[in-house]
Amino acid sequence: MTPARTPIIETHALTKKFGRASALDGLDLTVAEGEVHGFLGPNGAGKSTTIRILLGLMRATSGRARVLGLDPWAEPLATHREIAYVPGDVSLWPGLTGGEAIDLLTSLRGGADPGRRERLIEEFEFDPRKKARTYSKGNRQKVALIAAFARPARLYILDEPSSGLDPVMESVFSLQVQRARSEGATVLLSSHILSEVERLCDRVTIIRSGVAVESGTLTELRHLSRTTFRVAGVSATVLETLGGVHDARSAGDAVEFEADADAIPAVLSALSAHTVEALTVEPASLESLFLRHYSRASDTADVAR
Repeated sequence: MTPARTPIIETHALTKKFGRASALDGLDLTVAEGEVHGFLGPNGAGKSTTIRILLGLMRATSGRARVLGLDPWAEPLATHREIAYVPGDVSLWPGLTGGEAIDLLTSLRGGADPGRRERLIEEFEFDPRKKARTYSKGNRQKVALIAAFARPARLYILDEPSSGLDPVMESVFSLQVQRARSEGATVLLSSHILSEVERLCDRVTIIRSGVAVESGTLTELRHLSRTTFRVAGVSATVLETLGGVHDARSAGDAVEFEADADAIPAVLSALSAHTVEALTVEPASLESLFLRHYSRASDTADVAR
């Protein structure tokens, strides 16, 4: 049995109220040492509030939050020395050059490693000589990313970090996350780009209305969703009596349907008794799990209304 890794981030029954409104309503979140952990949810789910509490910028109403074993509200300086943070909307000092802004940001954690700084500037194709006031959103984002990765950190908290980057620069960002993981760092990645999360993350937590509703590895979460089948040469009536089969429909000369994970053996057994001309199987993606989960929540809300 593989021993459990030490939690780098741990919250228990975490709440945050703004008047009568609850941004967090008993959030349990665990991020193990050395993993890249995806943190997903739509706008208003409580992701940004959670991150502010983890950074010690906001005090929780109740519950417990620990970062690197410390209370971030009570010991912010100790935690910040070990954390690199990238927000999704970067504001810079307009009179500074990009290079000066990078140096100022890294000085808060002890200064940049010169070799890493130069490598990152080259890889992100960034001109550090221009004034910050001239930078586009993408270039402002590059400043924050270069500053974060120019000095090794134990924990990277990345809140929509690739916002404003083009696809080429998104791949450069992905490379930095992979390097950080190889160095033993822990990464909390909040992103709306589900393909990015699926590509980079070891584990994922999905939150809704301030509560974690799913958490696990991508393999574990796929078992909670459905696999899509496309079969040619078999009638839809073959599938009608099978439990766990959903949304069977004609698609040209084929039949498409979805099957729960525990129904797949029965589906394959039923298909094997017929002459299948073609079979395509599409495993459940993180996007399909996410969208189905929130579609169910929306349907429930509609019924409640």
